Amino acid sequence: MPEIVHGDAVFRVDPGKPPDYATDNPLLKLLGLVERSRLAAEREHYDSLSLQYLYPHRWLELYGPSGSDADQLDPERQDVKTDFQKQNVRDFRLADTRAVRGWATAGDRRAPFLQLAYRGGPDSALWRAAGGLGDTIGCTVSVRGDAPVTLRAPYDEESDFYTVELWGHDGNGLRELLGERGRAALDLGLLQPRPDLVPGGSGDFARDALTERDLREVSPRHALHPVLPLHLDVRWTADAGGAGAADPAQGTVRLGFEMRIRGWDAYLSVGTSPTPHGGVGFLEYRTLFSEYGRWAGSGDLTRALEPYNLDAFGAKGHRSGDGEPFLAVTYMDLHVLDPACGIGLHRHRDNQEVFLMLEGDGLMVIGDWADSGTRTRSFEIRRLPAGHLALLKGGNLHGLLNPADQRASLFMFGGYD
Repeated sequence: MPEIVHGDAVFRVDPGKPPDYATDNPLLKLLGLVERSRLAAEREHYDSLSLQYLYPHRWLELYGPSGSDADQLDPERQDVKTDFQKQNVRDFRLADTRAVRGWATAGDRRAPFLQLAYRGGPDSALWRAAGGLGDTIGCTVSVRGDAPVTLRAPYDEESDFYTVELWGHDGNGLRELLGERGRAALDLGLLQPRPDLVPGGSGDFARDALTERDLREVSPRHALHPVLPLHLDVRWTADAGGAGAADPAQGTVRLGFEMRIRGWDAYLSVGTSPTPHGGVGFLEYRTLFSEYGRWAGSGDLTRALEPYNLDAFGAKGHRSGDGEPFLAVTYMDLHVLDPACGIGLHRHRDNQEVFLMLEGDGLMVIGDWADSGTRTRSFEIRRLPAGHLALLKGGNLHGLLNPADQRASLFMFGGYD
């Protein structure tokens, strides 16, 4: 299969023979990984709706175009906007590192947690580099650019991963608040209280204290900040103390929880307007994304342009660093997703897009085709509840699944690709 700029492989589809999406569907493959994930303590200690998953990948395969363009396997030259087969994901291979974050509760204390895991067994890069691994490996992690800290990551037989789960709990009385599983995880080192690495309280973003404030300046180091991304630099070593063979051999794996989801619980600012625009009563507003007024130049809605991108006016040939400081909209759609219906993993080369959940719930997937410059290429998965929207930057891989037993209603708008 041909190599392509930024990506990995493209699968040619014979004209008149559409792909079999019912077999080995990559969206279901990815969400199956979520179902099989293992957290350290008992299930009741975790807020399942808060969980966010990060799966770095090392290889992607896309489907090529349909019809007369079947031989055009270079995504940079696939310009037919009405071809919805091109650049759908056919398959992927994950890297050895994974991460999960969310809220964990013990007693009356609710705190963020972060789990870092590395694949066990002889197929991992670290196993091959070291010629085998013991019961514990080292995990050196830097959070938001802070000084790196080396942690012990014991092997977890249940998941077949070397795992360390960090809780933003001070540890006082934690053992007595956990069940048998959680206590065993504490004893093994799978679960470690580290409020220095995953700081943040459950009341830091209470609505009453946020009026007219820029949320980006509120508790900026919070491990579950609703607007700011969380970046981690991770290096795994065969020696639990941080020495010996390492993966990566040089540098670090750059992880990033970056998904742009905004809504009732995640916004730039919140306030109240009396007699809005000369009306009556009081209106409460939440600013979600903006390049207007106080937010001018924020870059929230800006789209970077590569030379091969079609801009909002259908032109190519841009210079490096060019961009559009707005969201071009050429379509608006309403979608109803039946239970277990999913929008498959795909990408739009040229345009931004918005998924706004009106009713119901969904699991949103956003991923990287090219190296974004801010994290190792990854799939990121998190909940998209009613009243919240996901903003997809140009080129992002994305998909959405309705896992519930009721219909979900979705409003979509953006560029047409």
